[in-house]
Amino acid sequence: MHKHIYKHISPRTLYKKLVDSHTVAQLDEQHVLLYADLHIMNEYTSPQAFSSLRQKNRSVLRPQQQLAVVSHIIPTHPVSAAQRVIIDPPSALQASNLKRNCSDFGIKLFDTNHEQQGIEHIIAPEHGWIRPGMVVLCGDSHTTTYGALGALGFGVGTSEVEHILATQTLVYRLAQDMRIRVDGALPAGASVKDLILLIIARIGAQGARGYAVEFSGSTIAALSAEARMTMCNMAVEAGARAALIRPDQTTFAYIRDKAADLAEQEFMQALADWEKLYSDEAVMFDIEHVFLAAEVVPFVTWGTSPDQAIAVNGLIPDPAQAGDEQASAAISQALKYMGLAAGEALLGLPVDRVFIGSCTNGRIEDLRAAAAIVSGRHVAPTVRAMVVPGSGQVRRQAEQEGLAKIFIDAGFEWRQPGCSMCLAMNDDVLAPGERCASTTNRNFEGRQGRGGRTHLMSPAMAAAAAISGCISDARVLEPHHA
Repeated sequence: MHKHIYKHISPRTLYKKLVDSHTVAQLDEQHVLLYADLHIMNEYTSPQAFSSLRQKNRSVLRPQQQLAVVSHIIPTHPVSAAQRVIIDPPSALQASNLKRNCSDFGIKLFDTNHEQQGIEHIIAPEHGWIRPGMVVLCGDSHTTTYGALGALGFGVGTSEVEHILATQTLVYRLAQDMRIRVDGALPAGASVKDLILLIIARIGAQGARGYAVEFSGSTIAALSAEARMTMCNMAVEAGARAALIRPDQTTFAYIRDKAADLAEQEFMQALADWEKLYSDEAVMFDIEHVFLAAEVVPFVTWGTSPDQAIAVNGLIPDPAQAGDEQASAAISQALKYMGLAAGEALLGLPVDRVFIGSCTNGRIEDLRAAAAIVSGRHVAPTVRAMVVPGSGQVRRQAEQEGLAKIFIDAGFEWRQPGCSMCLAMNDDVLAPGERCASTTNRNFEGRQGRGGRTHLMSPAMAAAAAISGCISDARVLEPHHA
């Protein structure tokens, strides 16, 4: 007992506090057996786990702490939720297998035709299931999103899903601690997506590899809960193993609003614990980075990695100016795939498609930001533009607020929720050579379709591209109403 108390006298980071509070056993210096409060599954990372459980005649230990969502393979055609049908046979099989598995093991499922269906990382917070101090696991790398609410979320491999289902624990390798501090007010026309793209461009796609990143500073404290989700969602694109933001009044108000099942007394008791979730003042991080919000301008990716991004008015880098041979080769390869040249401007580059949605930017605040640019304008005749809300709930709210009408009147497709065009696992895909302005998180080769070319940007910037037919600076397209 004394030993346990002594262990916690030294100052700890928020990350260490979350790990310590969920450690069932210390396995060695680098690994612990970690308890999971919630495990989320989707249709493509869970089938093998359930098959293996059946073969071993094992049950799911805590079905109430599992949640399943069909999101990646689902078509988003603008029909009613009840009429949605997955035509592709392998995808349909994945969805029906998930339904059978959840039914057999007593797990809550947001199925193809569920009115609340959507993207797992949007559904879970909006239903109040993500709370400060939790450990949340999911077979998807963007589980880091939940750090926005002070929960330790991270992706797990398919092989680990079986262990989690059977034991509610995971053999976990400890991360190092990194703090990224951002201070000051974001300039007008700059968004949280621009901020995180700037950070990734500066520290690199491997800049946070092996680290749990804590975002702090006055800029972060001023962000809404949804904006914080965009930050934590994208942290994995810098290689982060987790992303965290200290829970505060913004967090607590968000959870109070979403967690309908929490009685007032329960909430107040939980709040007393949540308020202790912060990095101790004297604690030392392994690495610290500092950024100023004043530096943030609209950012756009030019290459095939999220760190290959520049200010919208910048010029594409020259491989000859790269620091070393490897960096030079990476730039050359990206330029070849993207059909671009060194020294070229992104401003004015024509786009064929525009996609607004995903677990990065499919929330109501994202749709509001895009609609503010779109209102009273029309999509360029050369562009096919679509808006895919992150969940059934977001879709309904956008319709109630009149955002859907703004998009439809402007010539956007207003679709049903799902992962959609974020990745080529459904029928919303780019044709080879098509160039897309996208609010998603990854611009890898073939990510949105074989030969497709993706430029990551904010919802306002994607909306501006749709209206102008090319990559544009949303700051010069001031919101107006017809």
